[in-house]
Amino acid sequence: MGDLNLEQVSTQYMDVLKELGNIGAGNAMTALSQMLNCKVDMKVPQVELLDFKDVGAAMGGEEQVMVGVFLGVDGDITGSMLFLVEVEAAKHLINKMMPGMAQPGGELSEMECSAMQEIGNIITGAYLNSLAQITNLMIIPSPPALTVDMAAAILSVPAIEFGIYGDNILLIQSQFFDEVEIDGYFVLVPDIESYGKILSSLGISV
Repeated sequence: MGDLNLEQVSTQYMDVLKELGNIGAGNAMTALSQMLNCKVDMKVPQVELLDFKDVGAAMGGEEQVMVGVFLGVDGDITGSMLFLVEVEAAKHLINKMMPGMAQPGGELSEMECSAMQEIGNIITGAYLNSLAQITNLMIIPSPPALTVDMAAAILSVPAIEFGIYGDNILLIQSQFFDEVEIDGYFVLVPDIESYGKILSSLGISV
């Protein structure tokens, strides 16, 4: 199991990881819809296994300022989870939850950060819950931390954690929309042994 190398992940493994990503993102959007009390539509998520150095570009550029909600993952699998959206998209989500709170342009206020942290907590929690149910693994998320920074800086946190295992990362891009289309990015970073546990739990020998 420890010999699993993400650079040599087979098509079968990728198909399974993509399906988990699709289900997780779908459940996250359902939770978002319930929280905002409005219909949220979602395009089929794009799931890619990328080099860390290419992830920032996939989000519109490493210097793109994003709002990131980061949490650690413990239990049967270990690693980290990130949800990222652009600042204006975050303000839109905040205003859907608490009308009139977020003002267009400028930085997020302390109250806006708190609201966005709660949004991120709920949707990443829904994502991880679906993963736990599918795999029958215990997955315990840490309390979320929110940061507003360039994509590259936000991604450097799991990159440093993940660096001892390899250079690849699973990026799930979920386009969702009510009256505004939003690009949200889930970045799941299990350690290498956890990938093996996830696949083994689904009956795939590794």
